[in-house]
Amino acid sequence: MLNLMGLRLIQAVITMLAASFVVFALAHTSGNPADLMLPQDTTPADREVFIKRMGFDQPMHSQYWTFLKNALRGDFGTSIRTREPSTKLVMDRLGNSLKLGTVAIVIALAISVPIGILAAIGRGNWLDKSAMSFALFGQAVPAFWAGIIAVLVFSVWLGWLPTSGAASWKHYILPSATLGWGITAGIVRLLRSSMLDVLDSEYIKLARAKGLREYIVVWKHALRNALIPVITFVGFMYGIIIAGAIVVEVVFAWPGLGRLTYEAVLWRDFPVLQLSIMVWVALIIFINFLVDISYGIIDPRVRIAR
Repeated sequence: MLNLMGLRLIQAVITMLAASFVVFALAHTSGNPADLMLPQDTTPADREVFIKRMGFDQPMHSQYWTFLKNALRGDFGTSIRTREPSTKLVMDRLGNSLKLGTVAIVIALAISVPIGILAAIGRGNWLDKSAMSFALFGQAVPAFWAGIIAVLVFSVWLGWLPTSGAASWKHYILPSATLGWGITAGIVRLLRSSMLDVLDSEYIKLARAKGLREYIVVWKHALRNALIPVITFVGFMYGIIIAGAIVVEVVFAWPGLGRLTYEAVLWRDFPVLQLSIMVWVALIIFINFLVDISYGIIDPRVRIAR
């Protein structure tokens, strides 16, 4: 297990370095921040002074090396737009994104797990067909469209829920439900397929032959093994929804990391943009590591194999 953890640590470092280079290079292809930060009547001399002061006149490899050395010291630069430390801006917004993503995952699991199990148990009946239709619709609907329709119905027409902000628990309902909509559909399909495979296995037939009650067979023996691919999917998607919540956060004006990244792209705020994406990469790597460890907790055969 220690060898596996060491290997994963090395892989994480290599991945972070590769991601930092790609992010740095792509961010600088969006143009010069001076075009947005300086007034239109700025003189060429003032513009040149600004570019030199910010270090944008240096070659790309020199700028990257400077960024990497500062990053290793925990210095990710200062926001070009607000002149605040990038670390402070990103950390302030990260908490809101983590909360939104967690609520979205909880809602998705609370809805999808019972539906997926019932669909597998009643294979071919009306409930199974309804669950598959629900999953297909959930994966086909874009998040931005679902968010706009949710605001129109529940905020504008009915007036039940707020349209934006993060002041109370009511502000979590619409964005988290919109964010978890596609994940719910994916879990339903995946859990149904996994449950069907497990229910057809020999040890499940043996458990039934011994006279165990059906709910024990399903909830204790079948579900435990069927959850392994679901955990992989949920763990991977948790990082993805936090990284991919830009559209939802913009639609609902949610003060999260996705909206901050969107604003950083518009303003070509390189330090904030680079740190935001690096935080996403680190988060996904860490979550995948936790998912890998959870395999051994759920299925003892994984621990034996390692």
